[in-house]
Amino acid sequence: MAQKEGSIVHVEFHSADPTRTKQFYQQVFGWKFQEIPEMNYAMFQAPSPPHGGLQKHGEGRGPMVMNYVLSKSINTTLPKIQAAGGSILVPKSEIPGQGWWAVFQEPGGTVMSLYENMPKPRAPAPKKAAKRKAKKAGRRRKR
Repeated sequence: MAQKEGSIVHVEFHSADPTRTKQFYQQVFGWKFQEIPEMNYAMFQAPSPPHGGLQKHGEGRGPMVMNYVLSKSINTTLPKIQAAGGSILVPKSEIPGQGWWAVFQEPGGTVMSLYENMPKPRAPAPKKAAKRKAKKAGRRRKR
């Protein structure tokens, strides 16, 4: 089932001690983690979606949970957030090879992120199948 715009698609833990946080969720819930060392990040897979990630919290910020809401177009969603009284904390930024993200705060103070998928390249049509179709079409015309 395709995810719908507005759905929470990723949950991210910002931890003071990612190693202990990872051990906790593995021990208590059996979550599986995959390390991404070049990003100082670990992806986790819970029994059902949304899945998410784990990282050390940023400077000046304490431990927190960041939810990512799916947007078809962050460029379209950001002005809607501002028009509804929200503010943009981090502008649209690329996640190489994945998509884009941005961080906003709604009027009540909750901080969330947007996520936009990177379009998947279309697979080229198999050449043999295209040639067979052309041959069949040619035979039909000759009859």
